Amino acid sequence: MLYTASSVEETEKIAANLSKELSPGDVVALFGDLGAGKTHFVSGLSKALGYKGETYSPTFAIINEYLGGKYPIYHFDMYRISTWDDLYTTNYDEYLSEGRGILAIEWAENIENALPDEYYKVEIRNTGETSRNIEISKVQK
Repeated sequence: MLYTASSVEETEKIAANLSKELSPGDVVALFGDLGAGKTHFVSGLSKALGYKGETYSPTFAIINEYLGGKYPIYHFDMYRISTWDDLYTTNYDEYLSEGRGILAIEWAENIENALPDEYYKVEIRNTGETSRNIEISKVQK
């Protein structure tokens, strides 16, 4: 599905619609340039699933955990991940195999070969100063 968003609120609403299809163990892989709106998309997911806190980009922490909603959300930022050793240090495999929550992965293009056989691919492209095209597809390898 292809959507157009012209505000943060519209981006979050699109994410909220996707959240209705998600269950523990699902992976949402976010692709897009710097400033495309990936963190706002994850914010929309977390709010729709009942998380009451703030959602922040985990750029330096690598992972933020949002607990207390319908499902836990594990928000990864793979921007600085460039090797298998880098990926290993994030405990990504453990979060993936445990399947207790939803993994939302920013900069998923950096770990595309490590994504599971099935995941939701969210591609966000800037089309103007405040507008974005958001394409969501379910990938099955």
